[in-house]
Amino acid sequence: MNEEQSVEFGLDTFGDVTAGPDGKRLPYAQVIRDVVEQAVLAERVGVDAFGVGEHHRDDFAVSAPEIVLAAIAARTSTIKLGTAVTVLSSDDPVRVFERFATLDAVSNGRAEITLGRGSFTESFPLFGFELRDYEKLFSEKLDLMAHLLDEGPVTWSGTVRAALDKQEVYPKTESGRISTWIGVGGSPESVVRAASYKLPLVLAIIGGEPARFAPYVELYHRALSELGAPTLPVAVHAPGFVAETDQEAADTLWPHLRVIMDRIGRERGWPPMTRRRFDSDIAEGALHVGSPETVAQKIARTVTALGIQRFDLKYSNGTLPHDVMCRSIELYGTRVIPRVRELLAD
Repeated sequence: MNEEQSVEFGLDTFGDVTAGPDGKRLPYAQVIRDVVEQAVLAERVGVDAFGVGEHHRDDFAVSAPEIVLAAIAARTSTIKLGTAVTVLSSDDPVRVFERFATLDAVSNGRAEITLGRGSFTESFPLFGFELRDYEKLFSEKLDLMAHLLDEGPVTWSGTVRAALDKQEVYPKTESGRISTWIGVGGSPESVVRAASYKLPLVLAIIGGEPARFAPYVELYHRALSELGAPTLPVAVHAPGFVAETDQEAADTLWPHLRVIMDRIGRERGWPPMTRRRFDSDIAEGALHVGSPETVAQKIARTVTALGIQRFDLKYSNGTLPHDVMCRSIELYGTRVIPRVRELLAD
C-alpha cells in the first residue's frame, strides 16, 4: 500500500466555547449542538474521523465526549468517532470500556478511544484524585485498560481501584476490540509505553516544527520491533484553520486563538501571545493555517517528514464562531484533503 492510500484525515475539537454573532459567549448547550452539526458536515465533505476532547473547565463545553459522539453517530454513517483525548487518569477504566463499547454498538463499529493524561488538571480535584499520584494513576489504569480491551475475563490488581478476579465486562463489541490509541505530548517514556502495550500512537504537536518529532516516531517503531510487535499506525494531532487566502485565515484566527492562549498562559506563567509569534508558528511551527493550498502543502510535509498514517486537524481554536469553523471544515474536506492526497501521490 502506498503512502497516499494509507493516510487518513480527521478533525478534532475540544468543544471550545465560541462567540455568537454579537461577540458574546454562547451557552454551553448551543456549543455542544454546534459540535454535532460540525461532525455531520465533516462526514458530508469526506473527512475520515472526528475526535472530541474531554475537559472540565469553563472555556470548553464538552466534559462527556461519548454522549456527544453518540448523538453524532445517530446522524452519520461512515465517519470514525473518537476522543481527543479521554483523560484516563481521573476516570475508571471499566466505565470507559463500557461507555465506548456502547458507542461502538450504536455507531456500527465506528468508535475509537484515544487514551491520555490530558493537558489540564481540573479533573483531579473534581473526582477526588491527588496530583501527586499523577503518574501512578495513569500507569495502573492504562494497564487495566489494556486487559479490558481483550474483552475476556479480567484478573487485575493495583492500588488505585478495586481488584478484578476473572471479571467479565459488558457489552462486548461485535468486532472483538475497540480501536484504541495512546496520545502523547512528546516524552520518550510515553512513546515507549504506547509501544509496550502494542497500541497505536497519537502525537499531539501543539508547538514547534512538526518534523522535530521524527525521533519519537522512530523510537516508537524501534520499540515495537524490539518487542516483536507488528507495525502500528502513528497519527498527528495539530491545530489549524483554513480560509480562502492565507491573509484571511491568519487575520480571522488570530483574535480568537489569542483569547485561549493568553488564558492558559496566565495560568501557567507564559508571556502573552504576540502576533509576531503567531505568524511564526504558522510559517515554521505547529499551526497548519492558511489557504487550502498552503494548509495542504504543510500537512503533506508533516505526513512525509513523520511517515504517519493519520493527520487530525484541531479545527476549533478559542472563540472562533460556528459558521467560520464550518467554512474551514468545508474547505478542509473538499479542497485540502484531495490536494494532500495529490501531493503524497506525486
